[in-house]
Amino acid sequence: MEETIRKEQILVRITGQDRPGLTASVMGILAKYDAQILDIGQADIHSTLSLGILIRMDEVHSGQVMKELLFKATELGVNIGFSPIGDDEYENWVGHQGKNRYILMVMGRQLEARQIAEATSVIADQGLNIDSIIRLTGRKSIKNPAKHVRACIEFSLRGEPRDRAEMQSKLMRLSSQLEMDFSFQRDDMFRRMRRLICFDMDSTLIQTECIDELAERNGVGDQVRAITESAMRGEIDFKESFTRRVALLKGLDVSVMQDIADHLPITEGVDRLMTILKRCGYKIAILSGGFTFFGEHLQRKYGIDYVYANELEVGEDGKLTGRYVGEIVDGHRKAELLKLIAQVEKVNLAQTIAVGDGANDLPMISEAGLGIAFHAKPRVVANAKQSINTIGLDGVLYFLGFKDSYLGEQGKL
Repeated sequence: MEETIRKEQILVRITGQDRPGLTASVMGILAKYDAQILDIGQADIHSTLSLGILIRMDEVHSGQVMKELLFKATELGVNIGFSPIGDDEYENWVGHQGKNRYILMVMGRQLEARQIAEATSVIADQGLNIDSIIRLTGRKSIKNPAKHVRACIEFSLRGEPRDRAEMQSKLMRLSSQLEMDFSFQRDDMFRRMRRLICFDMDSTLIQTECIDELAERNGVGDQVRAITESAMRGEIDFKESFTRRVALLKGLDVSVMQDIADHLPITEGVDRLMTILKRCGYKIAILSGGFTFFGEHLQRKYGIDYVYANELEVGEDGKLTGRYVGEIVDGHRKAELLKLIAQVEKVNLAQTIAVGDGANDLPMISEAGLGIAFHAKPRVVANAKQSINTIGLDGVLYFLGFKDSYLGEQGKL
């Protein structure tokens, strides 16, 4: 009776100075003995390699393989170690691979050990295991620190949070305390397949409220600003506040709108964000409680696909009448429009993104597959699952899984 050849699993761990051809040399030895690769992973930090290979092979050859790998490691000047993995231990490990997976991103102008310590403590408290850690942003120069520096680290997690609501709440508290942002998302097929992104305009794409700018030119700035702030905090109904504010614009010459449009303060990161989104084929929409005149100005500037906002009525004398035309774009309408555009573009709702800062953005932020509060009011941050408060609007790119190294010259600061 022919004797059955026993097989065993061995975990090979290699660390040391990285160099071209190192992995090829190791795999060449394993290939010579027909080793099966059960798992492999590699990380490179400051040219220091950490390579792990889990192999399964004939027991009679394992001693010779380890001997040859040891000689090769000495020749290459790296450290190598071996650990036997029993069948039961391996099967138990395989059984855990089917668990749910999540992505936690930590982002800020800069990240220090204190911030990472707090984030990883939350991960541990929730019983999640960290499978990998990836840096999405470019390396920071010490001699020539760049303006608008940002740092983003992605943690790939395995398991199910013990209390997701509690985890989300704790992350948001840490965000305000430690000047960093978080995004916690399920790592499913939709996460890297977003296709439609909808932006609020005022205080999101631009750093002003257009209605406040118009009001200043009409001498009613303080009155309109007070109503605007109350509405954005969710204290009064948006339709009522909008009607009251527009009425105060009566008599303003329409030519003033072009001057305001020509001098709109664009939010940090918008140019970079729009360039990359267009290059990657995203459909982009402005869904704004502001005015179509300014939305269409941005549409021409950035090649935006859809603009839905409010239309001011202009009298025969070329002055604003203090009334508006058509249906008001409020929070409910924004959510409806997001779903409508997704339907027209044949995009699954899970592939949509919504970004805004005010209470009237909450419906679309909640409806979208990925809702992001951007430098938002407290009520919005409290109800959003993701928020960006520390860097520019191009921080959205990292929440979509982009790395600086993917983006080439057009993605640089």
